[in-house]
Amino acid sequence: MTVLLLILSVVAGVFLGKHFGKKEKLAKNLLVLSAGFLITICLNEVFPEVYTAGAGRSLGIFVIAGVVLQMILEALTKGFEHGHFHHHSERNILPVALMVGLFIHAFIEGIPLANEEQALSPYLMGIVFHNLPISFILGAFLFNRKEGTKGNSYPSLLIVALFALASPMGMLLGNYFNPDLQPYFLAIVGGIFLHISSVIIFESNKNHNIDWTKIGLVIIGVSLALFMHLFHGHLPVGHQH
Repeated sequence: MTVLLLILSVVAGVFLGKHFGKKEKLAKNLLVLSAGFLITICLNEVFPEVYTAGAGRSLGIFVIAGVVLQMILEALTKGFEHGHFHHHSERNILPVALMVGLFIHAFIEGIPLANEEQALSPYLMGIVFHNLPISFILGAFLFNRKEGTKGNSYPSLLIVALFALASPMGMLLGNYFNPDLQPYFLAIVGGIFLHISSVIIFESNKNHNIDWTKIGLVIIGVSLALFMHLFHGHLPVGHQH
């Protein structure tokens, strides 16, 4: 079920991006909505789970490591996760670099799912909500480029396949890790989530005017995450006690 959801979230996003990718406003709105959901999952689910794991204050270092890691990955993806690919020349986003950056990003997110026992947990849904807009942008970028030809379909499909399988592969590898390492991986992912969602939400609006649509979408995303938080009894990842 978990693997299927992870793969379908990417496939669905790419499909929508391929057919509706020219609607830049739609892509932006999906990103903002997912960012509101993601930062709420991060603060209400991931961080409480991390800091109640009994591993001490050192876990904060791993949260910071996640932030720094995401900043490094964005050197490869050029801020692709924030929907910023249109700010750069497409030639500056090498498919190999994009593939590596997105794969590492999604792979690490999948590792904490190895010990997940809840169906449709908030953490899992956070990844799913996060995958949809990124995959939408990915589909728009790969299949709607001006210079795109049939010859480009193979590497494009390869990038999509690797991105779709990255989190399931991370989850598979996580089964071989000591469960005591779970909080550390979760802390790293928390840092990644925090960085991405905060950049999307807090980046400056044009002329610094109030963007009521953006605020509304963030509130909707936050509300959805809070509903899921209450529905699952405040236990995001791991065992119910």
